[in-house]
Amino acid sequence: MEVKIKLLNEDARLPSRAHPTDAGMDIVATSKSSEVDYIEYGTGLSMAIPEGYMGLIFPRSSISKKNLSLCNSVGVIDSNYRGEIKIRFDRRDHDRFIMNQYDIGDKVAQLVIMPYPKIEFKEVSDLDETDRGLGGFGSSDVKQFDQGNITPITNYNLSEL
Repeated sequence: MEVKIKLLNEDARLPSRAHPTDAGMDIVATSKSSEVDYIEYGTGLSMAIPEGYMGLIFPRSSISKKNLSLCNSVGVIDSNYRGEIKIRFDRRDHDRFIMNQYDIGDKVAQLVIMPYPKIEFKEVSDLDETDRGLGGFGSSDVKQFDQGNITPITNYNLSEL
């Protein structure tokens, strides 16, 4: 698939894979601006992602060595966006003088381009039943016990404790 890309400054580099089988392509910082709560890196790149595809910006594994976290966990680049790709990180340690940050010229994120399905929502009054049901956060971590040997915590009467 061909993706048209524009280099916006002389330091900009095309996204590249470290290994031929890598899913993500490394993106290099060409500028850096700091605010109290975040650091933003410019990439010097703009692109025309084909319709029906999206660009996803993920942190690199090297983020574990930094006092940063990608602001929106995963950045989404829509096919109609033509501005500069920027990577914004939250500061995990607000002391900007001792932070371990990326420098200009460093690989700061990785780009994955993927197709997405066209979705049509259909409003209904009922949904089908599943094993999980309404179980939300952490519900799949609950261990199943033999009901004869262990009383589930949901059956405790707090007034009897």
